Amino acid sequence: MSKPRCSCHSRLFHVPVLLLSLLLCSACEAVGRIETPEAQALPAAPSPSPLEEPLPSTPPAVPPAPAGLRSVASWEGMFVEEWGREHMQTFLPWSNSRDSWDFYNLAYGLDANTAMYRATGRRAYLDRALLYVNNLVASARVSSSLPRSQFKDGYLGWSSSLSDPSGQEVPLYESYCWRYVTRLLRVIRETPELYSSSAYRTQYDRLLAFTEKNIFEKWFTRGANDFVYRNRTHMAAHWAFIAMDLSRMTTDPELKARYLEVFDNINHGMPNFPSSLRAKLEPNPDHPAAWFWNDKWDSNAQPGQDVAHANNVLAFIVEAHDAGMEWTDSDIRRFVVTLNTIIWPAPKVYADFVDGTGQGDGWFNDGLMKLGRYDVNLQRRLEQHRVGQNSQFFANGALNVRLLSEQTLQ
Repeated sequence: MSKPRCSCHSRLFHVPVLLLSLLLCSACEAVGRIETPEAQALPAAPSPSPLEEPLPSTPPAVPPAPAGLRSVASWEGMFVEEWGREHMQTFLPWSNSRDSWDFYNLAYGLDANTAMYRATGRRAYLDRALLYVNNLVASARVSSSLPRSQFKDGYLGWSSSLSDPSGQEVPLYESYCWRYVTRLLRVIRETPELYSSSAYRTQYDRLLAFTEKNIFEKWFTRGANDFVYRNRTHMAAHWAFIAMDLSRMTTDPELKARYLEVFDNINHGMPNFPSSLRAKLEPNPDHPAAWFWNDKWDSNAQPGQDVAHANNVLAFIVEAHDAGMEWTDSDIRRFVVTLNTIIWPAPKVYADFVDGTGQGDGWFNDGLMKLGRYDVNLQRRLEQHRVGQNSQFFANGALNVRLLSEQTLQ
């Protein structure tokens, strides 16, 4: 199976479905069906320390879906149909690769499993996401030992076959993946039963330390203006995402201040470009209730940001909003209108740019579809959407419903 050259337009999951037996553990094969995700062959969940209380053996109950919406369980069933095949064919091999271009695509598997854990509370999904990250960290090598590295310093990292010239270290591929590593770590930090478990806490501490040193510090020290404050909105958004998450986890006040500085600079005033994410947004020229923005810091020209990469901007803004950082309910309502009215004005009609022009492909998985967690009618439309139906799509559909159901209980 070939990989996409730009995974924002990824078709990497559009491959023939394998025989059902590839999805089943031996016990399930005996009866020929899947009853729950835990019935599948999974990486073993970490065992709790004898000195601590064991984690619950069953996940907490999921609130019922708002009336008329597909349930979390229904979304989960579709997720499970893809889960085993994608794991074996794509995500597991990519997590064991030392080529950072593979990590770019692995980001979708990390997001999918983290979202499904958040939707269901089933630790099998969390454990699979952790398996991928642990594999990534295990494959890292000292920069000075990478034959064609352009840095040759003491940080740990990876080279890429897709760099020009081949074999260099590429900040984009690492940041594209690591925003979902930090989101996974935040789930552990913000879930008391996970953070108090020695098995999960040990992994959390080790992976956070690696991230602070060999992802954020590495690229910031090598040149923040070149590698963190990137020249396009979507690439800078990855670092705003990572910095935001790290600011909510670090115990070091100096590091926290640095992370918040990066977060604030990208949102409000880039040090090397005359703009920011906040400054880029303006009312859509044809629909003032929606947003318009250009992905270039020095331009406000139409057609603006392409929809494929707009997903990356929204992946950050949605999480920042939910963390209560910078992005408001009013901002989100405008983004919902942008998707519902400008980008996706009718079934099977998709714009290619955020001004509503061009012919797009309707690939919303990595950010735009997460807006469904704020709007029941948008979520209902997403239930009928047939583009990009893979584990990331199904997992975020499930998480949208979970969050909508929790809002109705408040």
